[in-house]
Amino acid sequence: MPEARVRILIVEDDRSLASGLRRSLASLGYSVDHETTAPDAVALALSEPYGLVVLDLGLPEGSGYDVLAAIRRKGLRTPVMILTARDHVSEKVKALDLGADDYMNKPFALEEFEARVRALMRRGYGVSSAILEYGPLQIDPAKGVALLEGAPLDLRRRELAVLQVMLLQAGKLVPKTRLISEVFGLDDPVAPNALELYIARLRKKFGESGLRIRTVRGLGYMLEYG
Repeated sequence: MPEARVRILIVEDDRSLASGLRRSLASLGYSVDHETTAPDAVALALSEPYGLVVLDLGLPEGSGYDVLAAIRRKGLRTPVMILTARDHVSEKVKALDLGADDYMNKPFALEEFEARVRALMRRGYGVSSAILEYGPLQIDPAKGVALLEGAPLDLRRRELAVLQVMLLQAGKLVPKTRLISEVFGLDDPVAPNALELYIARLRKKFGESGLRIRTVRGLGYMLEYG
């Protein structure tokens, strides 16, 4: 059984298939998350320390190719296994050239899928080593630490989570609803003004670094620099 509950991200819009894969991986001792759209998959893959991404090519709001290309451009080294009904050699070559580590055609035997997962893990792949950067800010998702102008930022867990979500969308509006769902979870009770409290704390900790969080009234927040 994997040590320390290695996390795996399944990106699959077929909820029935995803549910089956999730049960299979959980039985092997892995912790599993699931996303269905390309943009959400990119955001989650870059914000959480996964040991493996299981990626379908046919997705809403983009494709698996888009997800793969986006996370590799960001320097994410997490292994990616492609699952798809597309069986043309050109499709496989394209995925591998973009940085996929394995490729399985649907339908497939669950035993083979599990064996391929174990093989990828044995190769020594681990948590992403990608460092997220924006202006003077650096975040290491794997280590859960943030640096501002080279100095460690003293952040609580959810302060770091808020900042990480905003950094991934730096310069763009991040809806308040998205921040709440990604930081607190859909099922966690959220105290009134809890998000505003974390935003206020972050603003104080930015000091005179040039980083700022702008409130877009009624919509959300933007992380800006300069």
